[in-house]
Amino acid sequence: MQDPAAAPLVLVVEDDPHSCRIAVAALEHAGFRCQTAANAGEALAALQRERPQLVLMDFNLPGLDGLQLTRWIKEDDLTRDIPVLAVTAYAMEGDADIARASGCAGYIPKPYDPADLVRETKRLLDATRPGS
Repeated sequence: MQDPAAAPLVLVVEDDPHSCRIAVAALEHAGFRCQTAANAGEALAALQRERPQLVLMDFNLPGLDGLQLTRWIKEDDLTRDIPVLAVTAYAMEGDADIARASGCAGYIPKPYDPADLVRETKRLLDATRPGS
């Protein structure tokens, strides 16, 4: 059995409690550890406490939006290598391109199938492993 402390950590940045619960439940069921943040300030504080292996980022956050927060993460030497997976409920044509231009490694529109979230999370983590 895998040591829970050794499981990859995902920071779920999501201001909607229902959406956050769905993401956390799916990821934890798949063997990931999760931390949550409901806004940019909480996310930045979480990034200082423990470096996650991936950030799940909602586009629409109160105050500083998820795309701007992603740009900050990518500009910081300590966090720039963390892959960011963007999610948004207001999916429009071109959003995936906007997310990638902001530094996101992947994009999933809401509502999503939790299995798709887990699959994309694993794909991004596999892509960032040395030798991949």
